[in-house]
Order: sequence, then structure tokens, then C-alpha cells
Amino acid sequence: MNKKLSLTLLTSIVISTLATAEELKQNINIGFSSTTGNSETLNLNGKYDAIFSTNGYNNEALKVIFNTSAFTTESNNIKDNEEYKVNLGLEQIIGNGWLGYSSISWLKNNFLNLNHKASIGAGMGKELFKNGQHSITAKFGVAHNIEQYKNTQKDHDFTSLNEYIEYNNQLNEISNFFLKFESLENFNDFQRDYEMIGTVGLNLDIAENVNIILSQEIRYDNVPPIGTNKNDTKSLATVGYHF
Repeated sequence: MNKKLSLTLLTSIVISTLATAEELKQNINIGFSSTTGNSETLNLNGKYDAIFSTNGYNNEALKVIFNTSAFTTESNNIKDNEEYKVNLGLEQIIGNGWLGYSSISWLKNNFLNLNHKASIGAGMGKELFKNGQHSITAKFGVAHNIEQYKNTQKDHDFTSLNEYIEYNNQLNEISNFFLKFESLENFNDFQRDYEMIGTVGLNLDIAENVNIILSQEIRYDNVPPIGTNKNDTKSLATVGYHF
């Protein structure tokens, strides 16, 4: 799809949702991350999240989720690596803990020789458990992915099966422990072409509307872009403001 048309569609959806949103929650996070694997550097990073809630199917909650993030590194005052992500998703509550979702995402990652990666997907999810302190949510679906590389490697166009599971433990009034795992498998090469990302972290509320997030991310790509490693880790420490 034409990039200008894609950007116009994304912008139109966000603006129309803001106009009709019944509840809007926003978060801004700024901090540092340390990476190993394809890049062993200390990065400056920033992230913005917004969740708009309104009435959807059968008067159940419909959430529009938008987030974007950036990581940059410099060497001798010259930007030598960068990563940018943009994601727009819909979550429609169906009932009895079930939900349907769809998403459009874009990624540029110089660390992995990815010039562009675009994905569009849809699927189902369910809140498996929730008792006030612990919660477990799982999602599964399919996505179409297009990867374009910075080197001479041929573009990779494939459809994948996607899985996601998230566990949260509200340790006390100010701290929440979280564990996330996501994976995808290429339908055309299910046993060989797959990716996994695991994240563990702690969210601490240090003041009204202010929080600190400490997290560790491990990424594994069994068929990485040519010239890159299969494993990456990312340690993050950010300060956030939510409103």
C-alpha cells in the first residue's frame, strides 16, 4: 500500500476516534536501555501510548490502542543506529472474557538491518484468569508481514500464526510485576522460520501520575536477516507520566 495513503488512513482513524472517545488514557515514557546481541550500546528511548475507550458491538467496550516508540544511539556525536515502531490496534470486548482484535504495525530497525517491516493482523483473545491481584490474558491470530532489508537481501513476504500471553501480579498498591511472551511462526516454514520475544518487568508508581518501569526483554529469531544474530536482549529503565 502507498505509504502516504497508509499514513492518511492511520491519521484519520486516530482523529475520528479522539472525537468520539468516551475515555482517553495516555502515557509518555522516557529513559535509557542497554542492548546486547546485534548492538551492544546504551540507547536513549522514548515511548507514547494512548488508549481510547468507547461503546462498540452490543454496547461492549471498544478500545483503540495507539503506541509509538523510538530508540537511538550515537557514536562520536553521530547517530549510528536507530529503531522506530508504530502500532494501531482495535480491541472489541465480546463477553465472558473474550475479545476480538485487529492491528496495523510498522517497524524500522537498523540494529537488525530492517529498513521496513509492515504487518496487518487479526485474531481472538481471552482473559483466562483475574482475581484482583493476578491476571492472565492470551491472544492468538494471524498476520501478513512484509520485510524490506537495508542490505541486498530479497524482501520477505509471509503470513504468520501469532500468539501472545501476559501475566500481571499487583504486588501492592504501588507495584505491578508483569511477564509477557509473544511468538510468530511462518505458515510456509512453520518449524524453521519463527520468532519469540519474552519480557519481564516491574511497574512502580512513585507519585500521582508518575511511574518507573524496569524491564528486561529477550528476543530470538531463528531465521534472522543476513548478517545479524539470532539473539538480542534489551534492558530498559524509563520514567513515565500518565494522564
